[in-house]
Amino acid sequence: MKDTRKPNVVVIGGGTGMPVLIRGLKNFPVSLSAIVTVADDGGSSGRLRSEMAIPAPGDIRNVIAAMSDAEPMILKMFQHRFENGNSLSGHSLGNLLLAAMTSITGDFYRGIKEISRVLNVKGRIYPIANQNMFLHAEMDDGSIISGESKIPSANKKIKRVFLSPEHIEPLPEAIEAILKADLIVIAPGSLYTSILPNVIVPEIGEALQNSKGKVVYVCNVMTQYGETQGYTAADHVKTIHDHVGKNIINAIVVHNAKIEQFVRKLYEEENSTPVIYDTERLLGLGLEIIEADIIDHSKTTLRHNTNKVAKLLYSLLGQ
Repeated sequence: MKDTRKPNVVVIGGGTGMPVLIRGLKNFPVSLSAIVTVADDGGSSGRLRSEMAIPAPGDIRNVIAAMSDAEPMILKMFQHRFENGNSLSGHSLGNLLLAAMTSITGDFYRGIKEISRVLNVKGRIYPIANQNMFLHAEMDDGSIISGESKIPSANKKIKRVFLSPEHIEPLPEAIEAILKADLIVIAPGSLYTSILPNVIVPEIGEALQNSKGKVVYVCNVMTQYGETQGYTAADHVKTIHDHVGKNIINAIVVHNAKIEQFVRKLYEEENSTPVIYDTERLLGLGLEIIEADIIDHSKTTLRHNTNKVAKLLYSLLGQ
């Protein structure tokens, strides 16, 4: 009998890179799951965390919007950020709805499931933890910086990141999704503050080690000030290995087309440069290198092209 089961695809990450991948992948015949960081402590998320002692809703909100098939106006309202009013200013409606649903259901994850149902989300969304958690960084000079939003602004070389409380309990459903996955995608994003907060949870790292699915890392196109200045593609991978263990990643997707000079100049003002993919080191790390033009050339800011990346990732399922 022919296998008609949809392949299981899991995307792990946070920040702005993850929704870009998901927005494209949801249109392919896959069973899609997203495992999302909840360590953000800036802006609206930070205020709600401190006032309500809930996990950060911001990255979850963006993933819900990316995976939703709701009417465009409904999603525009969900993503709306208030600019006026002392108490509402800076909050997005989606964050407030997630906080409200957490209060109604008594559980952050149940709140996500209810809003996902209402907004017709295509797939499953798992917060990396169902509890409030905090990200810390040990710098090369021995100092400790606490708070996801404060780590890049310290502008020091990061030695390692770690979480508190010491034992973070990941959702069993997230572990199961990784173990059953045919393809696991580590999304592009801030290396130390969006990607690592997910994979340094011990049970998540173990699940990645034990999964039979192919683990693909979509590498950042540009370095990030305060986190990865001067990092090559191999440096990104080695950082993940140093935190989680070797042999986690099977393949890396790197951008191989020219970046326009005027775009480079814009990023140079932010002390950001193109990530060089050092082929020999990547091969030495045991990685398959997948080269492609994966950016959206219609934008002045460098963003991965939703359709290009999704099509490339889906093609890997046929290998």
